[in-house]
Amino acid sequence: MELIKGYVDHIVYRNEDNGYTVFHLTNDDGELTCVGTFPYIGEGEMLEVSGEYITHNVYGMQLQVSSYEELEPEDLVSIERYLGSGAIKGLGAVLAGRIVRKFKGDTFRIIEEEPERLAEVQGISERKAREISQQVEEKKDMRKAMIYLQKYGITLNLSAKIYEHYGQSVYRVMEENPYQIADHVPGVGFKTADEIARRIGIHTNSDYRIRSGIVYVLLQAVADGHIYLPEEEVLYRSQNLLEIELPDISNHLLDLSMEKKIVIKQTDAEKRIYPAQYYYMELSTAQMLHDLNVQYEIADAAIEHRLCAIEKNAELELDDRQRQAVIASVRNGVLILTGGPGTGKTTTINAMIHFFESEGMDIFLAAPTGRAAKRMTEATGYEARTIHRMLELGYVPEGDDSRMHYGRNEGNPLEADVIIIDEMSMVDLPLMNVLLRAISMGTRLILVGDKDQLPSVGPGSVLKDLIESESFSVVTLNKIFRQAQQSDIVVNAHKINRGEEVVLDNKSQDFFFLKRQDANVIISVILTLIQKKLPKYVDTDMSEIQVLTPMRKGLLGVERLNTILQQYLNPPDNKKAEKEYGDKLFRVGDKVMQIKNNYQLEWEIATKYGLVVDKGVGVFNGDIGRITDINTYAETVEVEFEEKKKIRYPFQMLDELELAYAVTIHKSQGSEYPAVIIPLLQGPRQLYHRNLIYTAVTRARKCVTLVGSDTTFQEMICNTNEQNRYTSLAERIQEL
Repeated sequence: MELIKGYVDHIVYRNEDNGYTVFHLTNDDGELTCVGTFPYIGEGEMLEVSGEYITHNVYGMQLQVSSYEELEPEDLVSIERYLGSGAIKGLGAVLAGRIVRKFKGDTFRIIEEEPERLAEVQGISERKAREISQQVEEKKDMRKAMIYLQKYGITLNLSAKIYEHYGQSVYRVMEENPYQIADHVPGVGFKTADEIARRIGIHTNSDYRIRSGIVYVLLQAVADGHIYLPEEEVLYRSQNLLEIELPDISNHLLDLSMEKKIVIKQTDAEKRIYPAQYYYMELSTAQMLHDLNVQYEIADAAIEHRLCAIEKNAELELDDRQRQAVIASVRNGVLILTGGPGTGKTTTINAMIHFFESEGMDIFLAAPTGRAAKRMTEATGYEARTIHRMLELGYVPEGDDSRMHYGRNEGNPLEADVIIIDEMSMVDLPLMNVLLRAISMGTRLILVGDKDQLPSVGPGSVLKDLIESESFSVVTLNKIFRQAQQSDIVVNAHKINRGEEVVLDNKSQDFFFLKRQDANVIISVILTLIQKKLPKYVDTDMSEIQVLTPMRKGLLGVERLNTILQQYLNPPDNKKAEKEYGDKLFRVGDKVMQIKNNYQLEWEIATKYGLVVDKGVGVFNGDIGRITDINTYAETVEVEFEEKKKIRYPFQMLDELELAYAVTIHKSQGSEYPAVIIPLLQGPRQLYHRNLIYTAVTRARKCVTLVGSDTTFQEMICNTNEQNRYTSLAERIQEL
């Protein structure tokens, strides 16, 4: 057993979940690679380690550490290295050298007992002196807290977050009410807090536990798209979650209401329970829409004269409904334009743009996703941006942390006379709310979408609720134009939407149904289509062909399909780096999807010579890209998204990515692909409904191929029982 002293010169690798660390330990004898499990260590720290030498087949001789002890730095060089290592924020190598030259061997005593004397050193103010002293002391306290938290099975990464929030009060919080961690610490949910509480010994009938469980139930409902739940539903879901009998939760609801965590609203039919932030979000959204919805008195003759000139000069031919929509956009502060594929929405938008442009107005175009914005740009010839980018999403520093910030808001509204938003079915309540905050009175807002598409992935049913409120001008386009009639994708999409039978004789040029009844045979057909048939047929790369499936689980679910498709479409290769993360395997060349909104991740666009031409922050749920690099030393995975935006993901953030050779139909909203393949076998009736198959079919630009059961396909067309969301935006609007 070897016993060695030295300082941590460089941490090569660290697994934040279990503490496994590889680092270089340096002393007078040179540098030694050490491996082992360490609750918390930082570069520059002095350690005494004991262990045995092992030989790694790649990295050579290493010391396998079995135990270690943290030491105070002994000599002046070690003290200077520790202070300048970055372990103390705001203290670099230069200042560390000045401190040690000034106080020599008395440095740590001065820092701990007479911190004000650090201000005697050039470059250190009294405030900075106090901060340095506090950090040196906190690092001791943090280690103790981290070890304490380990006892309850809390990962190192999470322990650091908990300590960062609570500091030394963490012991009191853990003993009294660990459930509050779920409220205060990002990344901690009820189930994590509940497991901590169980290990501490808190009773399952604890009031803290019940109230925390109720809040969790409501936030899970939000994740499913709801804005509120009826009280009976809250009771039912809470009992299932907590696994205890809850005959009455009224008192707990009142307590949560007094704490302003929920809002209780009684209607004639039911008692509704809202997470407080979403209640007020609906309320403010309704008010802002109401305020924007002003009427403009403009003479019919003036509008008609201008429209005729536009039709002639721009070579646009509008039918009666399209003309009605343009006129409504001129006369109303808020207009909703809706219609299925091939009904002329793009032509109508172009006519509106020409009209407002001829009036000298500034026009902004936007859509929820990069793909949708790109399509809007191609269709109109005018620049369209994502809503987030239009609102100038960014991060601003806030102390040692940073927070999400929209550059455009109430105090700095968008400088536009007209704002047109496409793919409105994808816009959820939170996004609609921040958009409206950035629109000033007098700006026209035109909302374009297909009301029969699936609702947004996020909470709310904004487009549907706005139409149902009957408070805004709504124009529905329902005529399929001649050019669109040549596409069976468009014709069959409308048949599906009307509940009519679709002919599956495969005489079409762009709509095919391959009848198969076995899941493995279906997958084999999918591979043949992607690798051999469709790329030439639709003149595209096989990476642009998208498999859309109704479910995540099962024989034809996203998870199984992606594992198989990865194996055949991007097989292992010695030249392709890989990274295993949990039950996922990522490989250079893989098609991947971002599965949650991340407003902090930085992206950049660079030329092939590495010159950065644009950069920003934010990657969003449903964005699809390709892995271009896996760097095991830097522990990053580089993904290139739409518009050549590149993002480097630290390994610990790979839970935000998943393979995307196949995606759920829900996740495909707002996207359009040259060709889509839809595998179909029997599935749950509440999921296999008309809106789902309609959305899937309308994602294809050139070719749709369904593979599977024609019976299931026809049953989906007949099934109108889609899951309704608990939302009340329409009612809030009607109340104004």
